Amino acid sequence: MGPHPHGWWILLHLVLFVFWLGGDLGVFYSSRYVLKPDLPPAARATALRVMSGLDLGPKICLVLFLPSGVTLMALEPHGARLFGAPAFTWWQTALVWAFAAAWLAATIVDHRTHGRFPWVRRADWAVRIGLVTALACVAAYTLLADRPFGVGTDPRWLGAKLALYTVAIAAGLGIRLTLRPFGAAFGALMTDGSSEPVERALKRSVDGCLPYVFAIWTAVLAAAALGVFKPGADL
Repeated sequence: MGPHPHGWWILLHLVLFVFWLGGDLGVFYSSRYVLKPDLPPAARATALRVMSGLDLGPKICLVLFLPSGVTLMALEPHGARLFGAPAFTWWQTALVWAFAAAWLAATIVDHRTHGRFPWVRRADWAVRIGLVTALACVAAYTLLADRPFGVGTDPRWLGAKLALYTVAIAAGLGIRLTLRPFGAAFGALMTDGSSEPVERALKRSVDGCLPYVFAIWTAVLAAAALGVFKPGADL
């Protein structure tokens, strides 16, 4: 007899964690070369292309983390029966995957076109703002209620994991806002060469993202630990 289907979904969930964190580490490492003033502009442009290519992986993982987690709740005993009954029916799970597919398409298009379609970027931004708001409310309720969702299994670990996912999405929005001046500064580097104001603007944009980057790394690692150990759960 083959492995239970939820085992494959657990594997997918873990793979998403690995590629999310590993891709982010690659983005961070390549960004150091983008900021090196002693490198010629062409080499820095190459580093930027590598950085952009690697950055698509974590974006995909962030999106797929949501439907894969919902699928686990619908299939896995400590998820589906966490609330005394299946948390999600098959059609609700399918709707989440359909939503995620549309969100993923918008994310990939926006990434590959570098914002050439403003309506796509606005749609992606609106989805992320909506998710941050909704997931933060659900996470807070799960963490603070005496018997969240009317059950006694104490699923606060799940609420904490949801809160960490919310933090990761919000931190990604913070990175986008911080990087807004980067494009113009890098364009000036390519056309006019390096100068103190250009280098300062580049460094401010990229290094200004570091608190958000570290927040994402912490959230991803902590969420993985909560998913594995489920601290405090009465299962």
